[in-house]
Amino acid sequence: MNQLDALKQFTTVVADTGDFHQLAQYRPQDATTNPSLILKAVQKPEYAPLLAQTVARFRGRPLDEVTDRLLVRFGCEILGTIPGRVSTEVDARLSFDTEATYSRAERIAELYQAEGVPIDRVLIKIAATWEGIRAAERLERRGIHCNLTLLFSFGQAVACGQAKVQLISPFVGRIYDWHKKAAGAQWDEAARSGANDPGVQSVRQIYTFYKHFGIATEVMGASFRNTGQILALAGCDLLTISPELLASLAASEAPVARALDADEARAATVAHVVHDERSFRWALNEDAMATEKLAEGIRAFAADARRLDALLEAA
Repeated sequence: MNQLDALKQFTTVVADTGDFHQLAQYRPQDATTNPSLILKAVQKPEYAPLLAQTVARFRGRPLDEVTDRLLVRFGCEILGTIPGRVSTEVDARLSFDTEATYSRAERIAELYQAEGVPIDRVLIKIAATWEGIRAAERLERRGIHCNLTLLFSFGQAVACGQAKVQLISPFVGRIYDWHKKAAGAQWDEAARSGANDPGVQSVRQIYTFYKHFGIATEVMGASFRNTGQILALAGCDLLTISPELLASLAASEAPVARALDADEARAATVAHVVHDERSFRWALNEDAMATEKLAEGIRAFAADARRLDALLEAA
C-alpha cells in the first residue's frame, strides 16, 4: 500500500488545487482552491476557454460578479470529479469588512445553488481575521458552511471554535517558513522536523484543544512543504495537499502511523481558553509569527485577486 492510501485510513485527504484535470488520479474526498491557485490554473492553455466563456457570458456585469462566477465555474468542474466538498474563497480584499464578506459569501453560495449544487458541498473560504470570523459565524447560522483560512495561531483557532465554523485551515508550511527564517543559521532541520516541526506542533495543539473540549469544528492542516509534515499529522480530521506532494505520497510505500488521536486528546490535560474581541486582538498582536504571516497572506491573495481582475478585463 502506498503512503497516500495508507494516510486515507486515518485522515480525509483533500486536494489543494484549481487544476481539476489532476484530481481523478489521486481520488481525494474534497478539494480546496484560493485566488493564487485559480490564477495559476486560468493561465494554462487547457483552461483558457473556461475563462473566455465566463467573460463572454457575463460581459457587462460588475467585475467582482464575473470573478465570483469564474470561481464557481471552477468549483462546479471540481465537484464533478470529487465526491465531497469544494472550498471557494471570498476576495481577500474584504478581510477586514464583516458585512462585505458576508454578502460576497452569500452570493457565492447562491451562485452554486443556481447551478444545482447542494449547499452542503460548498465551503466558503474566509480569512481568519476577527471580522472574517464574525461573518462566518453568521453564515453558519444560515447553513452556509465556512473554511477559515490564513490561520496561524491558537487564538485564531479558539475564536473559530467559539463561532462554530465548520472547518479551519492552519497553515503548517508558512508557520515552518517563519520559524526557519527567524532562526537563520541556528536552524536545525533534523531537530525541527516531524513532530518537532513548529507548524505541526501548532496543528497538534489546536486538534488537542478541539477534541478535548468537544468542539465540532474540523481541523484541516494546509500549506505543506514536505511529506514529513503531512505524515506527522496523520489522524488529523483532514489534510489539504498539493498535487506535487500527493504524487510523492503515492510514489512511496514507507509505513504510515497514526500521529493524532482523538481519544488521547480527550484524556489530555488542557486549559480552557475563550476570546472576546479585545483578547483575540491582543493574543494575535503578541504572536509575531501569526501577525506577520496573516498580513502577508492577505496581501498575497489580494495581489493575485488583482491579477485575476486584470485577466478578466483583458479577455
